[in-house]
Amino acid sequence: MQVQDTPEEWQVVATATPFQGNKTSVRTDDVVMPDGTVARRDYQVHPGSVAVLALDDQDRVLLLKQYRHPVRQKLWEIPAGLLDVPGENPLHAAERELYEEAHVKAEDWRVLTDVYTTPGGCDEAVRIFLARGLSEADGERFEVFEEEADMELARVPLADLARDVLAGELHNNCLVVGVLSVLAARTGEGLDALRPADAPWPARPFEA
Repeated sequence: MQVQDTPEEWQVVATATPFQGNKTSVRTDDVVMPDGTVARRDYQVHPGSVAVLALDDQDRVLLLKQYRHPVRQKLWEIPAGLLDVPGENPLHAAERELYEEAHVKAEDWRVLTDVYTTPGGCDEAVRIFLARGLSEADGERFEVFEEEADMELARVPLADLARDVLAGELHNNCLVVGVLSVLAARTGEGLDALRPADAPWPARPFEA
């Protein structure tokens, strides 16, 4: 049996948008269930995101620590950001986030994995890239604001991060998924066998 997610769309008989924010909104759909009943589902509508697991030649991952108000914690994370423009090429967005948040560029890009963060309550799709061949970006550093003005940067050995993830010390989903995916890839066909950076992404189609 092939284990693979498949597209499917149940009938929606009514929909409303009770909240519209700057980047996201909340939608309410009345959905017809397989037994014919109608159930109401509320969920966040999200433009999608990219994240970058940047791995240097010493097998360290580039991290940043940022305050996240909903969970009232400062979390260690990998660089990440929204797809600001509909249809935006996710690789271009990832390159931008790596530059803006860490002032770093990379020579080798691969798709590490694609995930839905919380599919029971949000349609956010995230593409996590693996970036290697790191060096400092050219030009001046990007000016940061609000929570980003307080960010800390670090490079931490991949093996240490894996230990801390399994010990329950690290909680950011892109960091956790990225670290464990790199280790899984290494035990399989290797990092060079990962999908190319421009691999199709049905969850967020884009122009090449």
